[in-house]
Amino acid sequence: MQQSAVPELAHTHTRPIHWVATATAVAGVVALASVAQPGSATAAQSAPAAGSRSAAAAVAPPDPAGVRFPLQCGPVKAVVAKKATGDLDGDGRPETVAVVHCDAPMGTPPDGVYVLTRAADGGRPRVVATLVEPGQRLTVTDFTLRARAVSATLLGYSSDAVPSCCPDVKTPATWRWNGSAFLRSTPAGAHAV
Repeated sequence: MQQSAVPELAHTHTRPIHWVATATAVAGVVALASVAQPGSATAAQSAPAAGSRSAAAAVAPPDPAGVRFPLQCGPVKAVVAKKATGDLDGDGRPETVAVVHCDAPMGTPPDGVYVLTRAADGGRPRVVATLVEPGQRLTVTDFTLRARAVSATLLGYSSDAVPSCCPDVKTPATWRWNGSAFLRSTPAGAHAV
């Protein structure tokens, strides 16, 4: 075996001073990294040049709080169970779709699904379309708004004899704006019992 021509290196033997120096260097790097962090990321797009911002882009999505829904709840109030916002009609102003039911103390009250909009001047939100009537005795699940379409799974009943606790029909549904109304589509053979 051949001996090394280089004498034994001093750093091959660790001593407490080496650990202190390493810990100090790591602490310095962590402190420097916390100071030199980039700004917070946001999902907002950068603002357009002054004067190019349209009135439609300045309108906030309608908030369902305080909207009077066409729902008869008697002594209890209406509750917004789910909501989603997006531009359903392509006009550059967002709409809100709300799943609403009466705040019943027990049981499963049926849902209503309503589309809300507001005028370009930012007026009060108002109901412009009803996608599901509460009188249909449906419960809405898997509710989404994506690609200018509202999708949901509707749980219902095969007859009036089925108890309200136990829906026995499951139907997927999608609504799209056709320029004058929301059209509902259901995939063929989609009803499940």
